[in-house]
Amino acid sequence: MTVPHVGNYGVNTDDPESEKVWVSGYIVRELSRRYSSHRASEGLDRYLREAGVPGIQGIDTRALVRHLRDKGAMKAVISTDGTSRVDLEKQLAEWPGMSGRGLVKVVSTKKRYLYADPTDARASVAVVDGGVKRNILRLLKTAGLRVEVFPCDSSAEEWMKDNDFVFLSNGPGDPAALDDMVTEIKKVIGHKPIVGICLGHQLLGRALGANTFKLGFGHRGANHPVRDLETGRVEITSQNHGFCVDTAGIEAAGGVPTHINLNDKTLAGFKHEQLRIAAVQFHPEASPGPHDSAHLVLERFLEVAGVSA
Repeated sequence: MTVPHVGNYGVNTDDPESEKVWVSGYIVRELSRRYSSHRASEGLDRYLREAGVPGIQGIDTRALVRHLRDKGAMKAVISTDGTSRVDLEKQLAEWPGMSGRGLVKVVSTKKRYLYADPTDARASVAVVDGGVKRNILRLLKTAGLRVEVFPCDSSAEEWMKDNDFVFLSNGPGDPAALDDMVTEIKKVIGHKPIVGICLGHQLLGRALGANTFKLGFGHRGANHPVRDLETGRVEITSQNHGFCVDTAGIEAAGGVPTHINLNDKTLAGFKHEQLRIAAVQFHPEASPGPHDSAHLVLERFLEVAGVSA
């Protein structure tokens, strides 16, 4: 975490966006062991301990970030149990890294479930869970949709049956390692509208024949400027990804770029009107923010799906 003081808000049971903590370790400059938010039920230290996640403080995290910006993403290991440096270095050397790893199967739900089923639903959406954040589901429910969530290894036939369109969620890992999901996505394209964010954006790109590539140090944080090429508006977005879609591949498939990252000019969104596809690389559903792009889920994605906003 790049902010120097972490933990002063505390943790509550209302805000988690996932079922558990998925990070392997947590590094801060200084941990606050006292929390002050009236909504907090416990502190960050206890929260991480309960999740079995090691943490370390006293690190110049901003210097670490500058180092990673110069050198690129690196493997790292931290330990709190007295493991020797030699053994830690061995573990570090043996860790495979992110390239080629299909981590969505680790984080995805194991069983399909119905999240929302209003009696007057405007449409029904199949959400393919690659690591879906709860606020995605909340926004779709708010839009008056019937929302059904599917494991990442379920079939296109299951997604399309009784659902009007498909939503591919965010998720971790290398999209190039998910050829089985890409195969299923191809079965949807041209038959039902399909939209995606983050990993879903990358998988849709690959399904159209575009390549994905690993970024030098990834896009992490809640302050990434993205230009909406359709409106000219610049939106501040939340991003958390290490791979990106090749723009030329999207254009070769008949797609049109809709968003561009203003920091490095990488593709941040595209659409294919004929095939009824829309996707963005960032998190329009970001909670607690920024909210500049929340309209994408409730307006543009629904428009692609044929549902009036």
